[in-house]
Amino acid sequence: MKKIFSDTKVASCSLAILSDERKNEVLKILADSIVREKEYLLGENRKDLERMDRENPLYDRLQMTETRLEDIADDMRHVAELPSPLGRVTNERTLQNGLHIRRVSVPFGVIGVIYEARPNVSFDVFALCFKSGNACVLKGGHDAECSNNAIVKLIKRVLVENGICPDVVALLPATHEATAEMLNAVGYIDVCIPRGGKRLIEFVRNNARVPVIETGAGVVHTYFDKDGDLEKGKNIINNAKTRRVSVCNALDCLIIHSSRLNDLKELTSPMMGIVEPYADSRAAAYLNVATLCDDDDDTVYGMEWMDYKLSVKTVDSLEEALEHIRKYSSGHSEAIITENKETAEKFQKNVDAACVYVNAPTSFTDGAQFGLGAEIGISTQKLGPRGPMGLEEMTTYKWLINGEGQIRQ
Repeated sequence: MKKIFSDTKVASCSLAILSDERKNEVLKILADSIVREKEYLLGENRKDLERMDRENPLYDRLQMTETRLEDIADDMRHVAELPSPLGRVTNERTLQNGLHIRRVSVPFGVIGVIYEARPNVSFDVFALCFKSGNACVLKGGHDAECSNNAIVKLIKRVLVENGICPDVVALLPATHEATAEMLNAVGYIDVCIPRGGKRLIEFVRNNARVPVIETGAGVVHTYFDKDGDLEKGKNIINNAKTRRVSVCNALDCLIIHSSRLNDLKELTSPMMGIVEPYADSRAAAYLNVATLCDDDDDTVYGMEWMDYKLSVKTVDSLEEALEHIRKYSSGHSEAIITENKETAEKFQKNVDAACVYVNAPTSFTDGAQFGLGAEIGISTQKLGPRGPMGLEEMTTYKWLINGEGQIRQ
């Protein structure tokens, strides 16, 4: 496996000589190839789907469809149209001694990404890395092995046909040993990004010897305030929960002000019969069917469900809602539904999360939705990038210093 890392590291240097125009051209060719080769890609994806139980919440993440492939291709074209993140001067000055100093954005070099049953990530990561001048090493899960192999095979073919070294992208075997190798690839992997559930992210954080950007585990809340609009609330909560239950921006816990409990049944009506609520005693009394839970049950309120399940918590004030979110939030995405501007501003100011919404569903936490073209992940940490990570977040910087013979006294 060391040869894979070494070849990718060497190939990353070749990206420096590619113009942005050439990169954009190749990405557009690849986007067209995705659509043209959809039957091949879907056929390989079906092999993975046949090994997974349809009732598994990850089935939806694993599944590629014709529409999803077309969306992936459109996102790739969007990435190609975005301005290059490289060579941007973010700080510039001339010192008293005449030295001219510039801080300029540059690629990381080689980015390693570990992910689970999400074959779309293979395309997204390559597009963002290639555009930003980075090579990438991909480590997908066994569940998506056939899909990922087909995707990387297609990418490499397009690269070769366009005279570009195919080693700028590599796919590791879908084994635990490969994960360990990536996490210890010091000198080859410049930064590692895990995309997956809490267990994967904790494993990477605890075992990596290379730098890590944490992404994604989402314990997501929406607070329906005493001044919330019922119709807005119904649509927002339903969309946040049921649009795609297996993704990290899906709603996990509905917090409701006690003065609005009479509206709870109506508020959740669009999803009842589909979603199973787990509620405290006050909220459960207003729902036809709900599993009763303790007010401080960590296994309910700290759960990232990734399923058609929803925690429901009753509070008596905004401060109590904020405290509940402080206790259980993963720092991913949080929302409030209210018509009170002062309350909304207080919520956004006090909630510590990468994305904080007012009167909109957390389902919008997505790089493409934010206009980034695609995303390599959603960072929940504070050191470095935070929230959806697009092209800009795939760069670091270096200082360029020009002098005329000055020496330091």
